[in-house]
Amino acid sequence: MHQGSRIVTLKNGFHLFTRTVGEGDVNLLCVHGGPGGTHEEFENFAEHLADHHVRVSMYDQLGSFYSDQPDYTKPENRQYLTIDYYLSELEEVRQQLGLDHFYLLGHSWGGLLAQEYALRYPEHLKGLVVMSMIDNLDEYIENINRERDETLSKRDVAYMKEVEADERFDDPKYRELVDVLNNHFAMRHPENGFSHNVETMATPVYNYFQGDNEFVMVGKLTEWDRRADTHKIKTPTLLTFGDHDTMPLDTAERMHREMSNSRLVYTPDGGHCHSTDNPKAFFHTLGEFLDDVEAGTFNQSKQGVAADEK
Repeated sequence: MHQGSRIVTLKNGFHLFTRTVGEGDVNLLCVHGGPGGTHEEFENFAEHLADHHVRVSMYDQLGSFYSDQPDYTKPENRQYLTIDYYLSELEEVRQQLGLDHFYLLGHSWGGLLAQEYALRYPEHLKGLVVMSMIDNLDEYIENINRERDETLSKRDVAYMKEVEADERFDDPKYRELVDVLNNHFAMRHPENGFSHNVETMATPVYNYFQGDNEFVMVGKLTEWDRRADTHKIKTPTLLTFGDHDTMPLDTAERMHREMSNSRLVYTPDGGHCHSTDNPKAFFHTLGEFLDDVEAGTFNQSKQGVAADEK
């Protein structure tokens, strides 16, 4: 397999940035969040998983910073703003990178695609990691509204709702309140992350699927619901969430019960981006999962691991 960075050309003619780092026989393909994020959240995975002999592959999806960015105002490019397209793109990347019998990790939006992939292409998977993503958006919307109500004053919540109704998302006070929520539930320790001199989020993709921010879900993803199919995923699966996640942990526990071959672990002091918030705990969990599947000892006793056990 090619090591380092590589541009792949899709059948549709667009180009995607891919990167493979690390040495070993265990192949892990990581799918970023957003929608519209980048592969960069996985750049440190190979280093942290070196003792587990893991080779980490990652890529930027169409529209993201390091890959081609179509003009989505053109009608001919709207066909690429669908879950089915991004799922087919994932499978094409898998083929171009020469991966089979591999581990698939998806974070947030990437976790949605990972679930879709496990349902459609289970024959290619050795293991699945769903990171901070549940199986529907209804329960997510309910949870982020509850978190907002419990964290902010009634006056501030009312102000945010007024701004959202008027779509004045650049309002300074509104942005300040979004930052407060992000610091509680999205990324609790941004000092552990990375920064850029320019904005790298693919805003057109994010706005279409999500909305303006993590706490106002009005995009196309509101229609997504896989609750009826969760039990069909039989691949050895790690469900990993931050203990202060934007995702509802009650739903995570219900998914764990319904998935016969799963393990649920909470990362302490972790938000939605818990691999950044608490990398020591997160990579311990991920490495243990990979080792157990490789050894054939995964899930011999089907128990979740509470946050305070890490």
